[in-house]
Amino acid sequence: MSQDWGVDLGGTKMECVVLDGDRVVLRERQATPRDQGYAGILEGIATLVERCVAMLGARPERLGIGTPGARDPQTGVMKNCNTTELNGRPLKEDLEARLAMPVLIANDANCFALAETHLGAVRDQFPEARVVFGIIMGTGVGSGIVVDGRILNGHHGIAGEWGHNVLSPDGPECYCGKRGCVETFISGPALEAWYREKSLRLLHLPQIAAAASHDAHARQTLDRLHRLFGQAIANVVNILDPDVIVIGGGVGNIESLYSAGRQSVLPYLFNPRFTTPIIRPTLGDSAGVFGAALLARGTFKEALLR
Repeated sequence: MSQDWGVDLGGTKMECVVLDGDRVVLRERQATPRDQGYAGILEGIATLVERCVAMLGARPERLGIGTPGARDPQTGVMKNCNTTELNGRPLKEDLEARLAMPVLIANDANCFALAETHLGAVRDQFPEARVVFGIIMGTGVGSGIVVDGRILNGHHGIAGEWGHNVLSPDGPECYCGKRGCVETFISGPALEAWYREKSLRLLHLPQIAAAASHDAHARQTLDRLHRLFGQAIANVVNILDPDVIVIGGGVGNIESLYSAGRQSVLPYLFNPRFTTPIIRPTLGDSAGVFGAALLARGTFKEALLR
């Protein structure tokens, strides 16, 4: 079996992994040189890959890249990246020219969903699942959709952008230009900000969750999370009806999300019962880079459904 190479490009770090089947052959990280702009990021990726090539004495046939945003399939340039240096840039073509190899690009949430499907929780618990909805709830809110083992990319390349569905048009302003996006309500920073506004205290999300038994404002914060999570997930289930939902990110560590949060889905659902499994991931912060490597795997080289 040939080795599969992937790079997870984050706002603060970039990571390269080389897989041989399920086995990690090599894993290297370095800081993302955002202070050097787009050209610096390109060179940083090239330097990381070339260092791994030197360490292994072998070059990959192709490279998978997980990015904080998406490549527009109609224009070929990056969009919706919170690493804003990438927006409007032909990252795939520029990397292919710099590295002299084919490059496959997918959003980091898509890579998360792909990895948990083929290497993580979904494979281990629900191997027959055909439609997987993989959520990242952390600093932001995003998701990826895997259908029959492949990423659903969509006509505009935005399939799975759950975090920017509008829950309330009168809600908080979002960086995307709209108001009341899912991300503005149930991301980690949004939950912390709401608690701080009500309590006049600064606590991080794990502290808020731990205080819910004796702190009324903390309990209200979690109750609000459960209700809005249920509403947001119900919208997805009404359209996609996935076989399994897997939740990554820091917000996904809140225990009550899998009980009270789950119970909050049914009131918004166009069905008399809600039986879709909602599960935790098993790959942790490895999921994104593993998913990027899966993009490059021969079996998954056509991983982006059109």
